[in-house]
Amino acid sequence: MSILTTVLIIAAVLVVLLAAGVLLRARMGPSGGTRSLKRRFGPEYDRTLARHGGDAEAADRDLSERTERYGHLKPLPLDPAVREQYTAQWTTLQERFVDAPRQAVADAGALIGRVAATRGFPDADRPEEQLDALSVHHPRQVEGLRTARRGADSASASTEELREALVHARALFDHLTTADSATVATARPHGTSGHRRGHLLKPKGSGA
Repeated sequence: MSILTTVLIIAAVLVVLLAAGVLLRARMGPSGGTRSLKRRFGPEYDRTLARHGGDAEAADRDLSERTERYGHLKPLPLDPAVREQYTAQWTTLQERFVDAPRQAVADAGALIGRVAATRGFPDADRPEEQLDALSVHHPRQVEGLRTARRGADSASASTEELREALVHARALFDHLTTADSATVATARPHGTSGHRRGHLLKPKGSGA
């Protein structure tokens, strides 16, 4: 076998391998494929998949586009005094839940929106953009804000559903107001246990 023939064979093999690599990367997507997105987004991946009617390619594309758009966003630090003000506002609205559950949940959603904007996320007057950005950096807590907004807008939500909405929203609030909240959240939501906060959210006449 001549040297020229050997070189041509090697070149052909390299071309085939390169083409196979390009096809594989295209199928996996820009963020490393479905498995990578599932690891990164957790429950947010399942919610997005359901929103796209089970179409995995559409869900992957949606989440990849969000990551590309907001992944490089660097959340701004909160001044300690501002953090204290936000924490005091949360305590006040949580106490008001006893007398006005729906208003307390609405206030919680609005407060989280303000905190997020202060941290450098899109403003609350662009709710979908804000949620998309938060889902990239806080994928395991962002549903708490959606739940709060749905609860505030639902005339049929029960007091128990509103209580759960406020508890779940607190997880995102905590992540946005803690000192290390500038990092991408990978841990399980904290502060959502009924044993820890549920006793603060019992409405009057609940019998609890």
